[in-house]
Amino acid sequence: MSLAFAGILLAALIAQALWPGARLRVVVSGAALSCLLASLRGVSTTARLFAAVPWDVLTILVGLGVVTEVLVASRLFSLMAVRVTRATGARPWRFALTFALVMYVVSGLVNNLTALLLVLPVMLVVFRVLGVTQRFLSLTLGLLLVACNLGGAATPIGDFPAILLLGRGAMRFGVYLTAAAPRTALALALVVVALSWRRQASPRDGTEALRAALTVNTLEALHRGIRIDRRYLLPGAAALAAMLLGWVLIPASTGIGPELICWLGAALSLLGAGKVGETIARRRVDVEAVLFLLSLFVMVGAARESHLFTDIARWLTALPLSPAAQVVVFLVAAALLTGVFSAGPSMAALLDVADALARQHPREARDALYVGLAMSVCAGSSLFLTAATAGPLTQSLIERAGLRGPDGEPLRFGFREYLPVGLVAFALILSVGIASTLAAL
Repeated sequence: MSLAFAGILLAALIAQALWPGARLRVVVSGAALSCLLASLRGVSTTARLFAAVPWDVLTILVGLGVVTEVLVASRLFSLMAVRVTRATGARPWRFALTFALVMYVVSGLVNNLTALLLVLPVMLVVFRVLGVTQRFLSLTLGLLLVACNLGGAATPIGDFPAILLLGRGAMRFGVYLTAAAPRTALALALVVVALSWRRQASPRDGTEALRAALTVNTLEALHRGIRIDRRYLLPGAAALAAMLLGWVLIPASTGIGPELICWLGAALSLLGAGKVGETIARRRVDVEAVLFLLSLFVMVGAARESHLFTDIARWLTALPLSPAAQVVVFLVAAALLTGVFSAGPSMAALLDVADALARQHPREARDALYVGLAMSVCAGSSLFLTAATAGPLTQSLIERAGLRGPDGEPLRFGFREYLPVGLVAFALILSVGIASTLAAL
């Protein structure tokens, strides 16, 4: 029976990866079929499957999305992009590195997809005025996506895999942060060094300084009348700061979990934003993401009830390998699966296997294994353009922008253009994750 649930889950994951435009219909249908089969075969009931859904994780996702939308209303991200461009003088490689660092930090605190959506239009103006080459465009956007992935993995609230660890109580906020942040920062530094050897700035024909100055002047003219709106910045920033302090300082023994802290922070930001807060609560909550993950959790729950993940964990631990080698096999498999199916589905399906492996090691090593899994998922998310959360969006924006290079050739950013960056990032991030995990075992 476990093979039937595995087939439904696998078919749904493959179908949603191949046809992203139908991803909601696919996963909702898969969840409904899993519930029906579980009920008919006596494996579980729909009520039990829904009771096992990690609602705390969904609460954290919604709460963080609400706070992000309040910060978006303050125009913080657009002005931040303009000021970063001004600070770098629009010098191509300096501009790319600074934006990557900024997005790494931002992605650890708020929804990186929303932040990237607001930053990219400013970058497109820079690309258009500078007249960048295809190689520079591919490297810059590729590095930006990898930095977003690493920033999301750096904190327990940056992306779904880390949020899942926090929400399920697998790791405390401070423990994950102190373990993951240095590893992701090291991985980002290695990726930057590796890509620096491939970089090619805009044409060196003596006009680079003039183009850079023109870019800065153009951006300042376009955004001259825009100011940060403190009515929304203050409640959004205050709510986020309060949430961070609560996650670090409030012990679990109080009964106040990370999901309640996030819910209170979201309510604080909405109240502080006034009428805009009401609009955000009604229209800007990401229902699509919640429905997608809810359906995914139901399918994973049905597979768990059939003992599928217990069987996989038993098979993995029975391999004629040392415990350390078993962990390596698991982390590599997790990265490759993520590259195909994306981070959310892979993490949700593999965490049960990670729990079984973690029980073979002391507490400190368990934490390292969980962080290693998050790093492997991050590596897989960086492998292909379709695996990165913001990849398809970035590709769409570049296509609509109609950018052209110095010789008038159209510039593209698709699967082929991203792949060289993805392969480098995949290898380096996975290597850091495996090495740091093995060092703690």
